[in-house]
Amino acid sequence: MFWSMTEDTLTYIWIQIESLDIEYWKWVAWMIYPVILSFLLPLIIPILVYCCAIFLHVYQYRHRLRDAYVHDFWDGAKKTVAVFWEAQGRIWHGFEIVGLDRIPDSGPAMIIYYHGALPMDFYYVMAKCLLQKQRQIHAVGDNFLFNIPGFRLMMDVFCISPGTVHSCAHVLEDGHILAIAPGGVREAQFGDEYYQVMWGNRYGFAKVAISTKVPIIPMFTRNIRESLRTPGWGRSSLRWLYEKCRLPIVPIYGLFPVKLTTYFGPPIYPDESMTPEELAQKVPNKVLLLNKYLYLQS
Repeated sequence: MFWSMTEDTLTYIWIQIESLDIEYWKWVAWMIYPVILSFLLPLIIPILVYCCAIFLHVYQYRHRLRDAYVHDFWDGAKKTVAVFWEAQGRIWHGFEIVGLDRIPDSGPAMIIYYHGALPMDFYYVMAKCLLQKQRQIHAVGDNFLFNIPGFRLMMDVFCISPGTVHSCAHVLEDGHILAIAPGGVREAQFGDEYYQVMWGNRYGFAKVAISTKVPIIPMFTRNIRESLRTPGWGRSSLRWLYEKCRLPIVPIYGLFPVKLTTYFGPPIYPDESMTPEELAQKVPNKVLLLNKYLYLQS
């Protein structure tokens, strides 16, 4: 049935393409492109102004960055990148964090968060923690990220790994903060403005929390789906294709300048009597409660 519909759709598209008068549309494009350029070229000015604003924001941290580079080359590089993201989030989204004090100044903890179309909010949180708490958050990233040319070094510098139960436990045992979005790429691509979590049967994070006895801190960012969105059309076909290839194939649009506010909920302390499945059910409920609370407050 699916392949029949696909063949009919492709046949219809091909017929429409063959019926196009290419020369006519080339003439239309030649006629209207000066008009399009006249609207696009002025955008260069606000882009340049925005870049200047970010540069000045980075520059005001020059003394702190200079000291960081003297102490350690990669520490300086990380803080420079963190200042860039902190500036971008503050200027474009008015980004704020509520409950940052719930992230411990020392010792291990696990952050569990809802995954937007792109995890911009997590970039901002990582930058805030690095600059304000002097703590590097370790994170679990999808496997495809490590196959993108040029990304390997960035993954290593910012302590992002594919993440197994054993490696995650090792990170926490070493006293670090570990961030995981159990919904991953599936939730990023196929979630919507209703913010339903799509964690399925993923409870590896619960196994790690129980074995290491670290607190779980739920995180949710208001309006993350309103800033970056994925199209609603063709979801069933794209979902089927994603399950086959496990690659991000859904287009993303937006980056609208909406207000983003990240909220950290009260820590959840694992009970040794709980099974990983029970704990894995409790955590998304806390994330959804944060979302519901914010909705009622709006």
